[in-house]
Amino acid sequence: MSVLVLSEECDPTADAVIDSLQRLDTEVYRVDLGWFPTRLDLDAVLGVAGWNGALHAGNRVIKLERLTSVFYRRPTAFRFEPGLTGPELRHAAMEAKLGLGGCLWAIPGLLWVNHPGRQADMHKPVQLAAAKAAGLLVPRTLITNRPEAVERFVRESPGRVVIKPLGFASIHEDGARAALYTHVLTDDELTDLRGVETTAHMFQRYVQDKAYELRLTVVGQGRDAQFFPVAIHAGSPASTVDFRADYPSLAYTIAELPRDVELGVRAFMNKFGIALGHFDFSVDTDGRHWFLECNGAAGQYQFTEKATGLPITDAIADMLQKGTP
Repeated sequence: MSVLVLSEECDPTADAVIDSLQRLDTEVYRVDLGWFPTRLDLDAVLGVAGWNGALHAGNRVIKLERLTSVFYRRPTAFRFEPGLTGPELRHAAMEAKLGLGGCLWAIPGLLWVNHPGRQADMHKPVQLAAAKAAGLLVPRTLITNRPEAVERFVRESPGRVVIKPLGFASIHEDGARAALYTHVLTDDELTDLRGVETTAHMFQRYVQDKAYELRLTVVGQGRDAQFFPVAIHAGSPASTVDFRADYPSLAYTIAELPRDVELGVRAFMNKFGIALGHFDFSVDTDGRHWFLECNGAAGQYQFTEKATGLPITDAIADMLQKGTP
């Protein structure tokens, strides 16, 4: 039996998981969806028990019926030969998604970590609502494109208010990638809210008296789920607001996870049907854990693993090798 890793060609996290799988003597194949159809071919026939056939990548033949699990990490989009018109490109991309994706999705008993359909369900507004329904604490949040709604929200929310991106954590600007960090709104910014009307924005009450941030990686489901909670201690004003803004200032310790938070996280993962989650919480000085977001299989965790020695990569590889969450 074998494991399929779907990720871009330069991905150190995928590299680490593959190395761990190979130490388990597991047959593992790495493929980027961006190789299809120029460097990756599909040949599948519907049989009695489902789709039989293979993916062909160079001289490698990946038998569909041998797959036990897929690590859906960070594959790039399909890339086609030049010369197609806009309508032809859109048609080709949809056919590739439904053809290649559909054959993989139809394999019975295949463990997805995580299924792209479940990942697509995890928009931030849906996450926040699901976390609250699961019993987790969620900071008061507003999503709007109305400046007057922001003014009302600020009046009704004690303390400071932050603005966060709803989607991508960075943008391409002037030929470079610029990070979009959590930003505490200043008084000057609150007096001039022009631009809010251009699109949806997310505003949230800033967690006051913050003790530390918590990055929690959960591998698996049910009784076999493994929890890896790491406290991230800020060492600068910038990292206090958003730890990504100043990694060199950070310190890490293994944290304790309250039982009610564990139960809420389990319910959250069951809601979305995911087998791997990287959760961010802000923990205040009263020990309350405020849910911020969950990154699925594409989330980063190696910085906490390297700092603490927690065996997160091996846990992911073990789950993929077994083919059960």
